[in-house]
Amino acid sequence: MSELNSPYTPGTPAWVDMMTTDRQATMDFYGGLFGWDFEIGGPETGHYTMGLVRGLPVAGFGEMPPDVMFPVVWTTYLATDDLDESVESLNANGGKVLVPEYDTGGPGRGAIAVDPFGAAFGLWEAGTHIGAYVVNEPGSVIWNELATRDPFSAAEFYRQVFGLELDPLPDIPYTQFQVDGRAVAGVFGMANEIPAEIPPHWMTYFAVSDADVTAERVRELGGVTVGDVVESRFGRFTTVGDPMGATFRIIQAPPSTPD
Repeated sequence: MSELNSPYTPGTPAWVDMMTTDRQATMDFYGGLFGWDFEIGGPETGHYTMGLVRGLPVAGFGEMPPDVMFPVVWTTYLATDDLDESVESLNANGGKVLVPEYDTGGPGRGAIAVDPFGAAFGLWEAGTHIGAYVVNEPGSVIWNELATRDPFSAAEFYRQVFGLELDPLPDIPYTQFQVDGRAVAGVFGMANEIPAEIPPHWMTYFAVSDADVTAERVRELGGVTVGDVVESRFGRFTTVGDPMGATFRIIQAPPSTPD
């Protein structure tokens, strides 16, 4: 099912967004890359903008004030049905709140935090806005993944805070986070050869119908590709960056096999 109409189960990645340095350039890039339409909020929201697939929200972005210059990154939000309780639990388990709890009114409540190993993420308690209403189809989020230098301890942190189940894969150094027996995200250890200046982080994967064509389109739109498209059991993927500096991955899911 790619279209959702009810809140996400706690611990499940529910939304991705970012603060960009240029809202119009961001719309031009992602509209050109994924065919998104856009819904722009009013001045009371800071003109917060949502990318739409088939008229439904899949991701969002705001614009940084001119005097603020943070790196532009996609942030993964994990669902919670009690924001205050989740914040209390993450503090008790060594996490830290970066952006205190905020209330958007009807849409919901959120916060931005960092885990004990340096990876930032969001929390989202849904109101009228559940998060992404379309997933797992071209132009929408299909996967979120934590890259960290201490994958075992990091996985335990998220298990404690969100009640996630852990499913280490038997043949590769990779652990899947599960909710009710269903894989919802992953975690892997950053190799020693990865430069120390690259911090632990959550990575967003957007689904595409053709990874090679989309990678070329990234470059045409002024973005960058990091390495070639590679094959994996999960599909053909590569890492790319938008013109404002946000890094993400595009992935072409493998063909489905008939039952």
